[in-house]
Amino acid sequence: MKRSLLADAPRLLLLGALGLLLLMPYIWMVSASLKPLDELFRASLNLWPERFYAIENYSKVFNQVPVFQYLWNGVVVCAGILFFQLLFAVPAAYALAKLRFPGRDFVFGLVMLGLLVPPHVPALPLYVAFSQAGLLNTYAALILPFTISVFAIFLFRQFFKALPDELVHAARLDGMGEIEIVWRVILPNAWPAATAFAIFSVVAHWNDLFWPLIVIEGQARATPALGVLYFRSDEAGDDFASLMAAAVIMTAPLVLAFLFAQRRFVEGIATTGLKG
Repeated sequence: MKRSLLADAPRLLLLGALGLLLLMPYIWMVSASLKPLDELFRASLNLWPERFYAIENYSKVFNQVPVFQYLWNGVVVCAGILFFQLLFAVPAAYALAKLRFPGRDFVFGLVMLGLLVPPHVPALPLYVAFSQAGLLNTYAALILPFTISVFAIFLFRQFFKALPDELVHAARLDGMGEIEIVWRVILPNAWPAATAFAIFSVVAHWNDLFWPLIVIEGQARATPALGVLYFRSDEAGDDFASLMAAAVIMTAPLVLAFLFAQRRFVEGIATTGLKG
C-alpha cells in the first residue's frame, strides 16, 4: 500500500497543482468578496483580508437587487431546458443506438454536423420569431431555443451503445413497447450519463449571458448572469468587492450541485463511449 501511494505521489501532486491552478480564479473571487475595496488594488496579493468586509459587501447585494428572483429565474429556466432536452434526446439516442432502420448512420452524421453549428448563428431568426409571436421577455423565450440538444443525443447515444442488447430483448419479451423500454429500462440504467449531461446543461444555461441579454428586459425574468450585469451597471458601479460578492452568490448553487453529483458525473463521463 505504501509503495502504491509513493508511486502515485507524483501524479497526485501534478493533478493537485493543476486543480489548484484552475480553482484560483474562483478562490480569488471569494477572497475579493470578503475585502473592502481599497484592499483589492494593492500590489501584494493576500487571499485573506486584513479587514473582514463580507457583511457589508453581501448585504449590499441582497439589499439592492432581487437576488432570490434571479436565482429562481435561473432554476426555472435551467430545469425547463433540461426537462425538454431529456424528453427529446433520450428517445432519439435510443433509436440511434438500439434500433435498426435505413439511414440510421446518415441521421447520426447529421447529429454530429449539428454539433458544429454555433448557438449564435440562429439567434437573429429566433429573435425575430419570438418578437412576432409576442414571447419576448418570457420564460418561453429563454427555454424554447434550447429544448433540442444535439450534444445530449450524441452523449446518450454513446452511453446506450454500451448497454447490453439483451436488456432490450428481455424487455421486449416481457411485452414492453419501445417507448416503455426507453423510460422504464434504458433511462434508469443511464443515470450516470443523465447526471453528467444535467451538469453540462445547467452550467451552460445558468451562466449564459448572450441569449438572455437579447430577449429579456428588466429584472422580472433576468437570469443569474444577467442579474450580475444589472447589478454592475445599476448598483455596484466600480465597487468590485460587492460585484465579486454578487458573482459568488450567483455561482454558489452550481458549485453545490457539482459537489453533490460529482460521483455520478465522473462515472457518466468515464463510461460514456466505451462501445463504438
